[in-house]
Amino acid sequence: MDDFRLLMISAMYENGGNLTHRTLDGHPDLYVYPFESQLGTRFVVDRLTSLFPNKYRWPEFPLGGNASDDYDSIIDEECKVRVRTPRVSKFKDFAMDLSDEERKKLFCAYIDRMGRSRGGNVEAFFRATFDAWHDCATSGRERVYVGYSPCIVVDTPRIAADVAGAHVLHVVRNPWSAYADTKRRPVPLPIDEYMLAWSVNQTCALAYTKAYPERVHVVRAEDVMADPRSALAETCRALEIEADEAMDAPTWNGRRLDEIRPWGTIRTPSPDENVETAKELARSEVERIAQLAEPHLDRFGYRDLLRELTR
Repeated sequence: MDDFRLLMISAMYENGGNLTHRTLDGHPDLYVYPFESQLGTRFVVDRLTSLFPNKYRWPEFPLGGNASDDYDSIIDEECKVRVRTPRVSKFKDFAMDLSDEERKKLFCAYIDRMGRSRGGNVEAFFRATFDAWHDCATSGRERVYVGYSPCIVVDTPRIAADVAGAHVLHVVRNPWSAYADTKRRPVPLPIDEYMLAWSVNQTCALAYTKAYPERVHVVRAEDVMADPRSALAETCRALEIEADEAMDAPTWNGRRLDEIRPWGTIRTPSPDENVETAKELARSEVERIAQLAEPHLDRFGYRDLLRELTR
């Protein structure tokens, strides 16, 4: 359908993707996916497969498949666990009236009308989700769908080719705060592995802002924390919508969130808390991250923070 418009949020782990996603949640012109929109499938195989999980990638589908199999192959772990086995979901305390069986039927109906394609399958997935989500708080003004898949900026050329109305919003956060939050996970990535993925994300984001200047946007998590409406105003203009007061605080389905968890490890999205998080790292960790992030420190304005952490 020619009127399908999509904004895909991208961010390296603990870089503010969930924060930005929840900040846009209440905007009256946006259909915002309830959790990470993990669009990837097991059929994603390329040079980046070993670096980023398939669930976070732009999907691939076999030529000989069908709509039913296509739907089942989309990983979408967070949403499927929440609606199929809510007792084991980290989002069990958030009410949601959505049947995965109904959503699949709607998806297949869309594909019957549009035909199978990579971009068409993504469109059908988003449309079917909001058709089947019966207690979704809507304004009646929604005209852009919003998804969030960590690291999906690396697939920007596919997104741009598959969906004419697609934009990518990449979020970057200083690597010290990001890695300190990563260390709170049960099995965190080692610094060198984390920083390799962090650097690939930022390199791709900067390259694609040049290759697709009207469709790829980069914002710092620090700026979203400090003034979300101002930080995201340029992206809103690109989507031909206005920045809205609903962006002043993170929400889920219209419900204000006191902290971003369980959507991510960031608790209080404030500039002061962000700096204090970075200070949790040992001096050796700060210096190693600085070495590995060196090409990006000045570009994103993180040199002053490094001086503060090492003085």
